[in-house]
Amino acid sequence: MNRVHPLAPGLALAAALATAATPFGTALPMVGTPVLALGAGAAAGVVLRRRDPAGAVFGAGLEVARQRVLGVAIVLLGLCLPLGSVVAVGRETAVVLLGTLLVGGVAAFFVGRMLAVDRESATLIAVGTTICGASAIAAATAVLRPDKQRVAYALCTIFVFNVTAVLVYPPLGRALGLSQEAFGLWAGTAINDTSSVLAAGVVFGAGAAQFAVIVKMVRSLAIIPLCLGLHLGRRHLAENTDLPKTALRQSVPLFVILFLAASFLAGLGLVPTELTDPLSTASGWLIAAVLAAIGTCLSPARLRAAGPRPLLLGGSLGLILGATSLALMYLTGWC
Repeated sequence: MNRVHPLAPGLALAAALATAATPFGTALPMVGTPVLALGAGAAAGVVLRRRDPAGAVFGAGLEVARQRVLGVAIVLLGLCLPLGSVVAVGRETAVVLLGTLLVGGVAAFFVGRMLAVDRESATLIAVGTTICGASAIAAATAVLRPDKQRVAYALCTIFVFNVTAVLVYPPLGRALGLSQEAFGLWAGTAINDTSSVLAAGVVFGAGAAQFAVIVKMVRSLAIIPLCLGLHLGRRHLAENTDLPKTALRQSVPLFVILFLAASFLAGLGLVPTELTDPLSTASGWLIAAVLAAIGTCLSPARLRAAGPRPLLLGGSLGLILGATSLALMYLTGWC
């Protein structure tokens, strides 16, 4: 009891904020639950800095929510991404998917350096833009453990371009004469957050929405090599600097192994289909709780100090991904 009690207020606060944000996020898919939870956490943070500036009451629980809950959410997400069920779509869209991811990663490196964005912010914005928005940022956060302000700024950047994509993509897709599946592929490979992919697809048509979500599921599997690459990169950096070194067995985070195992089990059909929606909902709720806890650390002054460069990076990557995906679709006969 003594160990649990100090954590209870902070965990309860994160849970309450996530619960409050969920119905609004469902009603407003262009915004999404993750961003609303982050905003709710930021509002709560203003009050906490006045009432509990030292974090004596809520600090311990909020810190656990930021650091420990992410892995659980990601593993639950794996149970909703069966490896076998997406093979067909993966094969059909492999050139567009992999090409877009590759170009996005290279562009993130060079554009980030051109804009002189710090490494942590550039990495978070890059993974959020190229893979799957808040979920990818959450996974990267669990591995890199970056500054919380940078996590919040990256999420705000993703939010801005999520809303922009939902408003711009459907009319642009109609102007280009894209079919339902072609638009679904474009949205699934170029728009980052799942809620925004679904929203854009629904606006365009039911067929587009269904195909976009499947493509997005395949794209989300890039979380696995992402986490492995980031963790191995940290280990390499530690070997060449004074940072603490990690053992070889620690090069693969436990939640990545569990995520892969969960996806494998789902692919074997061992996860009942009727549990997919509840598991996905639970994963989204846990991610929202994490982002609410991160939001409590959000400082407007620190965000202003970061300047517009991370936002410019996110916008540049969004344009590059959209153009690259469309170009690859034309080259491979999807358009």
